[in-house]
Amino acid sequence: MSDDKVGRSFFDALRTRTVATETSTGIPRGLRLATAYSWRLLVVAAAAGVAIWIIIQLKLLVIPLLIAILIAALLWPGLLWMLEHRVPRWAAIVVSVLATIAVISGLLWLAIWQISRQWSSVQARTVEAVGQLRQYLIDGPLHLTSTEIDGLLQQGWGFLEQQASLLWSGALAIGSTVGHVATGALLVLFILLCILADGGRIWRWVVRLFPRQARPAVDGAGRTGWRTVVTYARTQLLVATIDATGIGLGALFLGVPLAAPIAVLVFLGAFIPFVGAVVTGALAVFLALVYNGPWIALWMLVIVLGVQQLEGHILQPLLMGSAVKVHPLAVVIVVAGGAMIAGIPGALFAVPLAAFVNVVVLYVSRRSWETGVAPRPDEMIWSTVPRDRRKNA
Repeated sequence: MSDDKVGRSFFDALRTRTVATETSTGIPRGLRLATAYSWRLLVVAAAAGVAIWIIIQLKLLVIPLLIAILIAALLWPGLLWMLEHRVPRWAAIVVSVLATIAVISGLLWLAIWQISRQWSSVQARTVEAVGQLRQYLIDGPLHLTSTEIDGLLQQGWGFLEQQASLLWSGALAIGSTVGHVATGALLVLFILLCILADGGRIWRWVVRLFPRQARPAVDGAGRTGWRTVVTYARTQLLVATIDATGIGLGALFLGVPLAAPIAVLVFLGAFIPFVGAVVTGALAVFLALVYNGPWIALWMLVIVLGVQQLEGHILQPLLMGSAVKVHPLAVVIVVAGGAMIAGIPGALFAVPLAAFVNVVVLYVSRRSWETGVAPRPDEMIWSTVPRDRRKNA
């Protein structure tokens, strides 16, 4: 018998034979299963930790890349529509990018213009409202002393500073200098143009990096994940537009100051699911409270809740032709985890990344590239379900 055959026989015996000892037979089966799962989970956690560490080290490149991908997902339906109507690709890309820049610049200019006009008045009314609240706490049923109020305010301010520092540390991850921000913006624009102009060829090159047998799975999983991200982006754009328009007009009708900046913040905050809506809605109610009084603040709260309910249950299914199926617990946990790891960018990208990973894992585990059966909508963090399927559910 040759040495190769002896070696193969030896290793085959190791793989197929189970050696039983007094120690192994004495260990309960449940403990052995728990141990087997534990070391595998430790390996997965270590791999995830290394991946996160590498991403943090390359944040100056990763964050612009993710921003460009998210913007490309926002522009993708409009770009495809223009291409289907015989518009040249270069013209469709120019129109999409310039329209996006014009909209963002217009919103920022409107917000800055109104803040510059009304900021002094809002600041004075806020100081006055805080003074009235302080006097009520002293003279009211609580009978707090000035020292106790100052202590509570100091604790609250310290907590807010701590949370703001945590969030802004992630928000400034692309760089704290003007040069870093400008470089990040140029990177976003360049990557966006490359994705829109030649995204298909870039993806085919990425697929060819994998072994030949794995390419169908990688290609199918990537395309399915991209469709999920596009669905997420389209849904959030609709949510942002409806919420910003309704809440901004409501603030303007009630005479709440800074109505335009409130609408802009609501629009931007809507891209962080649930958390953004709560924070920006609370800001609108707070401004109404300190500037217009409790009754206007109550009506502002009614408008915020009403617009969000109208958007979620009537306008969104009507305009999109589908009902967005999102598990709130999963989304809130993902957003909170993303904020803890990377601040505001982490909260912004947490849901689309989780949705992408979710659908990719399901696609690969189901071997959908062979069976042709896509993951079911009720299995995904973010998906759209047609009306007829929703009624039958």
